[in-house]
Amino acid sequence: MVKEITGKELDELVGKGEKVVCDFFATWCGPCRMLGQVIETLSEEFSDRAQFVKVDVDKNGDLAASLGIFSIPDVFVFSDGAVKAHNLGFAPEEQMRAFLEENI
Repeated sequence: MVKEITGKELDELVGKGEKVVCDFFATWCGPCRMLGQVIETLSEEFSDRAQFVKVDVDKNGDLAASLGIFSIPDVFVFSDGAVKAHNLGFAPEEQMRAFLEENI
């Protein structure tokens, strides 16, 4: 299961240089719920390559603003303490798998 964390917890993971896939979402967002299911499935497949987490942008607005997140869902890949890539909007499983293959 993909764990929901706070912005502070994400900063700590990224600061340690961990490979992190973060799904930025909101509970009221329909496409976020659909993508959440895709991320949940793929997190099992890629669990040996990255840590999968999710952050609610409504509860962590400062972090979302600092990353330039103004639309959701938005999936970020962090590597070596920095943003490596991000994918804005809903993506079907095959498209998200290709994004993850390329970036983690």
